Amino acid sequence: MAGIRLDDVSKVFGGHTALEHLSLDIADGEFFVLLGPTGAGKTTTLRLIAGLEKPTTGTVSIGGEDVSTWSAAERDVALVFQHYSLYPRYTVRENLEFPLKSNVRRTPRAEIDARVAKAAKTLRIEHLLDRKTDRLSGGEMQRVSIGRAIVREPRAFLMDEPLSNLDAKLREALRAELKDLQMTLGATVLFVTHDQVEAMSMGDRVGVLNEGRIIQIGTPYEIYNKPRDLFVAGFVGSPAMNVLEGEIAGDRIVVRQGALELPLEAAGRARLGAASGAVAVGIRSEDIRLGPDQPIAARVHDVENHGVEQVVTLRVDDCQLRATVPAIHPVAVESTVRFGLDQAKLHGFDPRTGLRLG
Repeated sequence: MAGIRLDDVSKVFGGHTALEHLSLDIADGEFFVLLGPTGAGKTTTLRLIAGLEKPTTGTVSIGGEDVSTWSAAERDVALVFQHYSLYPRYTVRENLEFPLKSNVRRTPRAEIDARVAKAAKTLRIEHLLDRKTDRLSGGEMQRVSIGRAIVREPRAFLMDEPLSNLDAKLREALRAELKDLQMTLGATVLFVTHDQVEAMSMGDRVGVLNEGRIIQIGTPYEIYNKPRDLFVAGFVGSPAMNVLEGEIAGDRIVVRQGALELPLEAAGRARLGAASGAVAVGIRSEDIRLGPDQPIAARVHDVENHGVEQVVTLRVDDCQLRATVPAIHPVAVESTVRFGLDQAKLHGFDPRTGLRLG
């Protein structure tokens, strides 16, 4: 396996800049997730590393070597796509063997058999080896696709939203299996997704990409609990972070979206630092408390039942906030409730730049 490094990489297609001054360092054996919305530049980044595109400026290194001028075959990385790209008239065994029979590799028959058997056992598809791939389910086809990458024993795995075509239950199962597989192999993995659940549950580190620029790189904990700016705060988390624009006036936060004033406690002041005047205050839905002893009255606008919990939309004049509370908490639409914020969990942002305060 090998580490991957991008130094000041830009990519321009015609008049469109897909990536701009992107730098990235993925350690050997790391599961790195590149997270961002559609059109952010995730797949372009992956294709540059794979050698399917050439950078307009900057360099791509694999295993400490500059591979910017190398062909895709010379880079020896394995690609796994959301579309399985299997040969439908071949059996699973023949699909797994295919990468090892190229003129470049010329792998001996005994080694081919050993690698296929090992990959099939690892992915629990031994019973499918003699079945044609057009008779497999989506989850089975994706396992075969991953197996075809494993048998090559590449320097790194590049995965482009490989779970997006699967149903929710199967995605959940394969998320855990992929992470276990990566740890077992000690593999370097770059996993591209727009799904924050995949990113937060699988990645050793996560890079948030938007409009061709890396916004923040950190552990899932850091990305969720210390978002660098308003984009990351709103993109990561479900429901999205509540953001209230207003002003800090003395010991109160006066919110512009409606007749809402929040008392600023010592814990909140510690989180916001010396900020004064205009501010954007963020609070996660799970950090809003409902109860009769809380300081602010609100009307319940909506209730979404998620099973073990419910997401309650609270309305104060023109201001709306979403709170996540246990499903056993009795809440009815249009009822009046009281709520407060866990001010030790407040997030402050500069409303002009969007950057995190402090």
